Amino acid sequence: MTTHKTRTFSFEFFPPKTAEGMEKLRETRKQLAQLKPKFFSVTFGAGGSTRDRTLETVLEIQADGYDAAPHLSCIGSTQENIRAILAEYRSKGIKHIVALRGDLPSGTMGVGEFRFANELIAFIRQETGNYFNLEVAAYPEFHPQARSAQEDLLNFKRKVDAGANAAITQYFFNPDAYFRFQDECEAMGVNIPVVPGIMPITNYVQLARFSDACGAEIPRWIRKRLEGYGDDLPSIRAFGLDVVTALCDKLLSQGAPGLHFYTLNQAGTASVIWQRLGL
Repeated sequence: MTTHKTRTFSFEFFPPKTAEGMEKLRETRKQLAQLKPKFFSVTFGAGGSTRDRTLETVLEIQADGYDAAPHLSCIGSTQENIRAILAEYRSKGIKHIVALRGDLPSGTMGVGEFRFANELIAFIRQETGNYFNLEVAAYPEFHPQARSAQEDLLNFKRKVDAGANAAITQYFFNPDAYFRFQDECEAMGVNIPVVPGIMPITNYVQLARFSDACGAEIPRWIRKRLEGYGDDLPSIRAFGLDVVTALCDKLLSQGAPGLHFYTLNQAGTASVIWQRLGL
């Protein structure tokens, strides 16, 4: 497996809908900023539904002196629309983007001019050269809509060939899936850093819903334990911390090039995992 010398640690937020949510996120960010991550990323709703809030959140993080990467999803977009967003990002000094296909928006909105993330990446490179540092998504347990494992690996390679600098994976709890994915990428000649996405376990019902939607497998032994705790949130959190810390430890000790935490705008769990890992 390719080992990348510098490890990248990052945290992901979603743009809050309310002033109260924004205030809470400022507190979360202040706490996580003490861990000196390489960057913070900010999600972008289906069809660009949170575009303005994403930008506002990114600019606030930048004003505090941190690298911030807005997510940019292309489903439901036109070239003109993406061109305008890229121009706006450049004018604000944003140099880092997480480029995604994105979820199909519900309702009548069409797919738009981009069907896949590799088309978005090729378009960004065509329009802006190497100005942006581009992160893409990777799926060690395969995208839920992939026709086959092989097809999904080829899709990932297309994104890399189109100009991706690095990748962040969908979260997973099975480290072997990640190591196998890394080996398969290497066999295809893909050698960009593939940073594992980490989902802290704090709420079983929410986690099960997310996982069913995105194709991330919760191993049966973890599911059964979590189900057994019922509404006992302190036990769910304590068990979740043990499981996720052990996962992170194994990933880093076996050469993963960093960790990307899906924080759900909370600082506590990620901070505790960080301390336990001695980072």
